[in-house]
Amino acid sequence: MTSLGDKGEGHRETTTKVLNQGSWTQVSCPCCVSEQVEPLVLIQLSDNTQPVTKRWLISLIEVSERDGGAALLAHPGEDECGDVIVVSAPRCTFLRATEDLGLCKKYHNGDMVAFSYNDRDNFSNVDDMQEFLTLAERQYIVKYELDFLRAQKGQKIPGVPESQGVLKARENICQKLEKAGVIKDIFPLHDKQRLTDLCRNWYSGKQIWGQPLDSIQAYFGGTMGFYFSFLDFYTWALVPPAILGLVLSFLLPGGGSGAGVVKEHAGEGVVEGVVEVDDSPSVSGHMVQAVFSMLWSTLVLEFWKRRSSSLSHRWGLLHLAERFAEPRPGFHGTLGINPVTGRLEPLFPEWQRQLRVGLVSVPLVGFFLGMVVLGMTGFYHGEALAQGFHQDSGSLFSGALLYLPSVAHIVYTNMLGNVYRTVAMQLTEWENHREESSFQNHHTTKVLLFTFFNYFAVLFHIAFYKQDLPLLRKRLASLLIVTQLVNQCTEVVVPFIVDCFFSGPQKKQQEDDPDVDKLRAQRSLPPFPGLFAEYIELLVQFGYLSLFSCVYPLTAVLLLLNNVTEIRADAYKICKLFRKPFSAPVSNIGVWQTAFEVLGFVSVMSNCWLLLLSPRVREFCLEGGISGRNIILFAILVEHVLILVKMILAFMIPDEPDWVRIKREQIEFHSMQALGKSLKVTGFKCT
Repeated sequence: MTSLGDKGEGHRETTTKVLNQGSWTQVSCPCCVSEQVEPLVLIQLSDNTQPVTKRWLISLIEVSERDGGAALLAHPGEDECGDVIVVSAPRCTFLRATEDLGLCKKYHNGDMVAFSYNDRDNFSNVDDMQEFLTLAERQYIVKYELDFLRAQKGQKIPGVPESQGVLKARENICQKLEKAGVIKDIFPLHDKQRLTDLCRNWYSGKQIWGQPLDSIQAYFGGTMGFYFSFLDFYTWALVPPAILGLVLSFLLPGGGSGAGVVKEHAGEGVVEGVVEVDDSPSVSGHMVQAVFSMLWSTLVLEFWKRRSSSLSHRWGLLHLAERFAEPRPGFHGTLGINPVTGRLEPLFPEWQRQLRVGLVSVPLVGFFLGMVVLGMTGFYHGEALAQGFHQDSGSLFSGALLYLPSVAHIVYTNMLGNVYRTVAMQLTEWENHREESSFQNHHTTKVLLFTFFNYFAVLFHIAFYKQDLPLLRKRLASLLIVTQLVNQCTEVVVPFIVDCFFSGPQKKQQEDDPDVDKLRAQRSLPPFPGLFAEYIELLVQFGYLSLFSCVYPLTAVLLLLNNVTEIRADAYKICKLFRKPFSAPVSNIGVWQTAFEVLGFVSVMSNCWLLLLSPRVREFCLEGGISGRNIILFAILVEHVLILVKMILAFMIPDEPDWVRIKREQIEFHSMQALGKSLKVTGFKCT
């Protein structure tokens, strides 16, 4: 196999001989004939799969789409009795799928243009698939074709018991074989030479800043490319608030300590009490930090949108067309003709989906959020009972009981989280979304709401119910320090130990091992768990910083130190400790963008009311003769003004640079022209 470097890797050619080239299935199209075939995807079969079942599956993989196949190339591995099938694709299948997915490629004049199969000869490198498409795109196209392999009519799967092996018309074949236990796994294959080069350029060097984003996107796909681009962008964006936090904490006069008494009449909204020693910043420091947090969160997200759109254009992802593709494998409904595409496929009314979301999913999610609040209430009630019992008893036993509420709350939260994740997945499956992106967005939103409550409910309770800012500051500092220590241990130390001392079959390979054994050994690595936990970590960081940084200005400093190592730790894990994941083309970070923006708006309200609750600010206002009622009214006014300023800033900063907007409009115009030419070629006439 001749393998060419992807974009961002210097287009360096590497040669790797893999598998017996003569055993690949043949293609009838003259333009797709090639002496060298690149193994892209491995299908792992169960050990007891019958040879007749394997031959039947290979025949479906290789036959044309017109005849109900996937139009791919298949290799049986060692022989037809083996437990693997290696899959690749011919040129025409790659090109047609590129058009179906709406990918943009370089035109003969150098512009990025939505690819059209009928206009394929005018695109650069169209005869060399390893230059025309990235490795991640080629592997996803193979998965895309396998996922949409459907039975033309009802039939029995050869070699599978009738109780498990009866296919209905238009039923997804790979999904059926997985349920029947024939297919154990389908995963993309690593290119060892490319991976070695990527590791050397990514995390093995001495550079601290900067990542080979084009190489990451080419090898791992747009999902990974956008995540690491956002992580890099966000880490750089932490520098200004980190500098401000250091200045407010160590250089601003009055930031060290202070005490005072706040007195106010009961009817004016502030309870009379004594202000304990306060090591928070001064009044001016609070105000500067609060306003800066609001402006910072807005500018970061708006400039990220611009960077995201630039990357989307550079990677050819501005014109994705998922809603016109085949429905995702888990989608079900009544067979019918799609009114948009004219294809025979399962149909499901949109109103039924909305009804399921509104009447079932939303109330169930609300129920679990209520359970989170109930658990938190139970924790505080149990803590109060334990402290009261300890004060009355004073024994060692009662002292040990002080830890019981915390332990019980942790166990309760973890159990509730496990149950909720299962329910969220089942609910999203039951909602029956047609597109994979819609499914992922709805599932992510459900889990995101629960996670947000889990992480921030206690902090909001301390801040706005207890109104105990010193406790909030201590809790936030302990959360940041402990969380980062745990993260560094689990994401750096543990993976390093596992990689060094617990070697799997992939590390015991010899040069003279059979090629199929080398490919099969990649399955010994655990599947990549996805980027959900990584985005959650960034979202929680963003929440700590934007919502509560005026209470603890050193938040950004701690986050910056964590993220510098986070980049390399994540890169190391993805390259070394997991299988290579499939990556669908995406044009941005999806629903996570909305989640960050929602936190940005909440941060305005949070900072305004935290500023109001600050003992220093309240003392300053009362000394100036401002009543408690007027303080509240002033806080509401400031909150609305800041929200207005935030909206104006978001409006003034375009989501995409002018040159990207022009390129996008050119792509749309070129697509209209290509459609017109296609209609002329097919002889379509207006009547």
